[in-house]
Amino acid sequence: MSGILEMGKVSSRGQIAIPTDIRKEMGLEEGSKVVFFLENDTLLIKKVNSQTWDQITKPLRRIKKKISQERVDDLVHEMRKS
Repeated sequence: MSGILEMGKVSSRGQIAIPTDIRKEMGLEEGSKVVFFLENDTLLIKKVNSQTWDQITKPLRRIKKKISQERVDDLVHEMRKS
C-alpha cells in the first residue's frame, strides 16, 4: 500500500469521514467493518475481514476458556471503572 496522508475532521456527533482516496485504496464500502486501536495519542483504524477478525479475537477466545461465566460480569464492571 502506498502512503496516503489526508486530513479529517470530527463532527459534533463524533463521526469522522474517511477520505475518498483512502476508502478506495482500502476497499472500504458502505457496511465495511473497521476496528479502532488507541495507544497514547495514536489512533489506528484497521479494516476487518473474517480472517483479521479471527486474529483479533484469538486472544479473547483463549482467555474465555480461563474465565468462568460468573466472573464475566465482575470483569466488565472492573474494566468500566478503570
